[in-house]
Parts: sequence; structure tokens; C-alpha cells
Amino acid sequence: MKYTPFILFLTLLITLFVSCKKIDNFLDLKPVSNGIGVENKATDSILFKSASEAEAALSATYADFRNEYFELDYFVNGDAQSDDAYAGADNPANFQIDDYEIDALNTNVSRDWGYLYSTIGRANTVINNVNKVIDPELTADRKKEIISEASFIRAFLYFQLVRLWGDVPLQLYEVKEVNASNLPEVYPLLFPARQPMTAVYQQIIADLEAALPNVKATAVNKTIVTKGAVNTLLAYVYATIEPHDWTKVLKYCNDVTSGPYSLLPDYDQLWDNSHENSAESIFEINYDGTSSSGNWGTNMFQGMDWKKFNIPSNDLVQAFDDEGDVIRKNSSIKWVDVTGHWSDIHWPQDHYPFLNKYRALDQPSPQNYIFYRLADILLLKAEALNETGDVSGAAQLVNQVRSRVSLPNTTASNQDAMRLAIEKERRLELAFEGHRWFDLKRTGRAVAVINAVTNFGPGVTMSYNLNENRLLWPVPQSELDKNSKLTQNPGY
Repeated sequence: MKYTPFILFLTLLITLFVSCKKIDNFLDLKPVSNGIGVENKATDSILFKSASEAEAALSATYADFRNEYFELDYFVNGDAQSDDAYAGADNPANFQIDDYEIDALNTNVSRDWGYLYSTIGRANTVINNVNKVIDPELTADRKKEIISEASFIRAFLYFQLVRLWGDVPLQLYEVKEVNASNLPEVYPLLFPARQPMTAVYQQIIADLEAALPNVKATAVNKTIVTKGAVNTLLAYVYATIEPHDWTKVLKYCNDVTSGPYSLLPDYDQLWDNSHENSAESIFEINYDGTSSSGNWGTNMFQGMDWKKFNIPSNDLVQAFDDEGDVIRKNSSIKWVDVTGHWSDIHWPQDHYPFLNKYRALDQPSPQNYIFYRLADILLLKAEALNETGDVSGAAQLVNQVRSRVSLPNTTASNQDAMRLAIEKERRLELAFEGHRWFDLKRTGRAVAVINAVTNFGPGVTMSYNLNENRLLWPVPQSELDKNSKLTQNPGY
């Protein structure tokens, strides 16, 4: 639809349904009254009338880390889309992701777009309205802190979007209302065009740099955004943007490692549900195991009631075995006899693997999800050191991670060998934590590695046909139908 006739169409609707009728935009960014417990019907521009309303809006933004994207799809996208896991279960949308045959009608693709932009809408509401609060109980310092935490969340969400879709719309302001007088101003918010990846990364960096001085240095509850979380995301961003900025990666990794973090002595303590919010954890989503704060996601990955998602791959199991990595394999994978329950083309029924890091299966589950932890940053720092010529410094960090799981020092002695050693170490250390697919993408190794994946042994490939176009997802067809300014990614 062209701009002018659409203005006439919307003006007619507005006249018909009263000039201040609130509507949702086509990115699923709800008007500010939806979902945050605040309905400001006053004529002034102040949305939050009290400190408690502002705090509630921030809490609602944090709460979205417990939605379907982060409880399930985050791990499907990072692990089943890699060589670490098969899709499992019976969802055709997941099969498409697993086999690199996604189309624009894929339901996971459309719902993930919606989830991410919906939470961005919540973050925007906080960022754009907290400074207007006149309640003296909300101090200037706390306002800065709230806005900074919301800015990190917005950056974290855009980092998901840009890695999945590439160019994406940048939505930085919430839609409050639509009427005939403000339509030219609101129209670009309702129907935004995609912005280049460079612009999206610039906004992510700007949000994080603005947040860094004002967030807490530490927090007992690792869900709360801290300087360690902001520095970690900055390190990831600079390791992902093209060209990579390894000097910046090293700087922000150093800022994390100089903070209050240390490796747990026992790798399995990360997953035993007795060491939550540990010294190793940097950013961790907390669950209380209650009806309002329970992690239903754990039941998606393990159990005998139905065939589960993200089944460990033969290729990953072989990688653990080739390395003699018994400790991390046992923490990551659980073997069960499922005879009589279901069959699988990849595994025999009497020796069937489940993802084992998320193992508190009682529903509602109290199991936390760890998104960022120190071992991850040590290996990212090793990567930065190696890329800047310090192979021996990289080896020291790799060996630190390996020593915890009783493995000998790496034998890599030059830059090329160290690249592969770090890639392997990240795979085994971080299996099923949602990183593998994005690691392969940012290092430029995805096509070569995935197309060489084996199933039952050397020389038996999975016959994947991954190409450069399939490194990005298609823009959901439902979004293209709503917004003529959106364009589709190549190859779809």
C-alpha cells in the first residue's frame, strides 16, 4: 500500500472509532498501557505517576526473560540449528531449523520476531518515560539505574535479532496513541523499514555504553543487570561485528575477568541446582519454582512422557569421546533406555541421549538458566589474544578451562591450530547453552562445519546443504504482508 491512500484509510478508521483509539503496531510493540500494569488516562505526558509504577514496568521487562523465546527457542536456535543437537520431538518448524530449510511461514520464526519486538516495546516504555516521574521516592540515581538496566535488555534483544535476521527495524520509541494529527509522526513507528546491521550494532553499542556507568557492580540475584553483564555483551558484540574488533573484545573481557568472578571448582555444580547465582555466573535468569515463576522449559529437554527437543547429536558425542572429556560429557548428556516409548533415526532406543544440563524436571521447575558465565568469557578472551598474536596467552586460558575437567593442556602451538582448539573448547564447555550456532557464524565457519557433519561415524555425512543465504532467517511472511516497507532476505 502506498503512503497517501493508507493515511486516508487510517484517518477513516480513527474517525469511526474515536480519534484517540489506541492500536498495536505491526511489530507487535504494544501501546504503553499494555502489559506493564499502568494505564495513564490523564491529559499530561507522564506515564508513570509513582516510583512503584516505574519499578513495575522494569520488572515486567525483566519478566519477559521467562517467556517462550528464552525458555525454549533460544536453545533451539543456538543448539538444534548447530551440529550439537537434532531437533527431536515432532514440530515441523523445528525440523526446518534443524535441516536449514526454513521458509518465511515457519511458526518459530514469526513468534520469535514477535517475542523479541514485544519486549523491546516494554524496554522502550521504560527508557522513554522513567525520567519524567516526579515522585521523590524515585531518586535521580535510581532513574539512571532503571533506564540503564532497560537499555541493556534492549541491546540484548537487538543482539538476538541482528544475528538471526541481519538488517532489522530499529524501534526505539513506544507507540502511545494514533490520531489524525500525529499520524505522520507515528506512521514510521508503525511501519518501519529494516536498518543495516551496522546501524543496529551501533545502537546496541550506544545502549550498552550508556548503561555501563549506571548499573550495579554486583548483584546477589544474577538476573539483575550488572557491569559484568554489560561488559560481556560488549565483548560479544565486538567479536561478532564485521570487521571484528579484537582489541575491544580483549578490553571488555579484561573488565569482566577483573571483576568478582571465579570458576566453580566442579563443572557439574553449574547444573546441580545447589549453586545458583554462583561466582562463575555473570547473567542468569532466576526461577522460584512457583506457578508465577516456574521454568517449564526444562521439561522440553528431558523426560519420558513424550519425545523431547534438542537431542544430543552423534557428532557432539563423538567430539566428547575423541577428547576423552568424560566430566563435561556426563554433565551435558544423560543416557536412557526409551524402548517402547518412541524411535529415532539417529539413536537406538536402548541407548538414547537427553540434554542433561537442565535437569530439575519438577513442574513448575526452579532451574535457573545461565546465559553468560566466566568460562565463556575466558575462552572469548583467549580468542581475542590469539587473534592479536598472543598464542601463548590464549593457551593459558584454554588450559585453565581444561584443567577444571581434568584434561591435559592444549597442544595447539600456532595461531591457526589455536583457532581450532578454542572452537573445540567452546563447543565442549558450552554445549546446550545456546552459543554454538552463533560461534560458527561469527567465525565464518558455519557452512564448512555444518556441511561436513557426520551422523554415525567418520565419512557418513548428514547431507546438509547449508549456504550463505541460510545463515540468516527469512523475515516472517506475516510481517511482510503487514508492512510494505519490509524486504525479504536473499534466498527466500
